Amino acid sequence: MKLQHALLAVAFVVASFASTAFSFDVVNLWPSTPPGDKPEQYQDKGGSYYVPRIEFWRPENQTTDACIIISCGGCYNGVAYEVEGVMPRDFFLSKGVAVVMLWYRTPRREGVPKHYAAWQDVQRAVRIVRANAKEWGIDPNKIGEMGFSAGSHLCLMAATSSMTQTYEPVDDIDKLPCNVNFAIPVYPAYALTDGVDNENTGKGVDAELVDDFKFDEQTCPMCFIHGDGDGSSAMASMKVYQQLKRMGIPGEVHIYAYANHAFFNCGPEAPIRKYPQRVYEWMQTLGILETPENAKVEH
Repeated sequence: MKLQHALLAVAFVVASFASTAFSFDVVNLWPSTPPGDKPEQYQDKGGSYYVPRIEFWRPENQTTDACIIISCGGCYNGVAYEVEGVMPRDFFLSKGVAVVMLWYRTPRREGVPKHYAAWQDVQRAVRIVRANAKEWGIDPNKIGEMGFSAGSHLCLMAATSSMTQTYEPVDDIDKLPCNVNFAIPVYPAYALTDGVDNENTGKGVDAELVDDFKFDEQTCPMCFIHGDGDGSSAMASMKVYQQLKRMGIPGEVHIYAYANHAFFNCGPEAPIRKYPQRVYEWMQTLGILETPENAKVEH
């Protein structure tokens, strides 16, 4: 199924990783006003109500048919693309992995959970990637989601709760499943009951997971990255991992001593800045990066 609407005909070339240039296409998530919103919300808002969209980034040398969707943090009031998204995006592109950058809706909508509009957007984004999988050289069963902070909470929503439909179908794309096949939650926020809308008041030790996460039958393998000094406690990652163990779903956990929230604040030589390599090795271990020779796409 080829996406018919909203695909910009022009590809932009951006110097991103060292001296290498990558191209990306922009696809609006919704054919008209997003569900639950009103057209006037997108007029004269000074950029606070931007059009929700994805950027599909094709690596210069695509070595695998896997794809990673990246959702950055920002307290569900913004999207910290430059400080959280660019570094992992460029790392995976340099490894030949296609990347989709998600611009989900912010700020928080009134009258619904803080993450609800963003949850609708990530479900729609996964479906759009599946709809374009053949054209983009992607295996529709190798779509991953990586998130940071609030975007990591959103990553967990995508990974654990895809069987809960968040909006009425708007076109044929919504006939496709919205589950992701693997997930990389990086310092998830808002995941424990002592920190549902802020840092964890009790360090997460005696808290439980919030009931946002359904852990349904489509829950996927995960690789957790967290800092031991994070105010959004690393116990969130541990307790999601514990639930995966109960379900017999493979997981991997990397908790870095003394590291705080927002790894981009660490020095460029800090060990934690090398976490994308740990994720890449995990993907190798699970066989996610293996691509049949006859599935390679020529560009």
